[in-house]
Amino acid sequence: MITITRTLSIDEKELQFRFVRASGPGGQNVNKVATAVQLRFDVGNSPSLPRDMRTRLIRLAGKRITQEGILIIEARQYRTQERNREDALGRLVDLLRKATEKPKPRKKTMPTKAAKERRMESKKLRGSVKKMRKTVPNLD
Repeated sequence: MITITRTLSIDEKELQFRFVRASGPGGQNVNKVATAVQLRFDVGNSPSLPRDMRTRLIRLAGKRITQEGILIIEARQYRTQERNREDALGRLVDLLRKATEKPKPRKKTMPTKAAKERRMESKKLRGSVKKMRKTVPNLD
């Protein structure tokens, strides 16, 4: 079991790891060894996630989630499978922790009477500055 919060944990059986060849530095090792990790987590069918958290996770995941609701996290930063696996797991846990936080509801606010008066005063001042720029008609 992977612990996300005190109340939420995910069974490791829900995760799939696929090891692929990574691009980038690594010499000849990069051509021989599949060190990059693709972690797949089926968000849509996971029994561990509550419905509201699932929708927040889908919104947070963005392009990393497929049409079928599968979250794919790729890790290829390190040169070993184990470190890349730990990196992918850590990123999944971080994403799930962010999804557990409920957004604060927005409270509608209105400007105070004094703020409205200050705004109107500044508009009048700006208007008077513009009036002073006008050319005076010739009275000859």
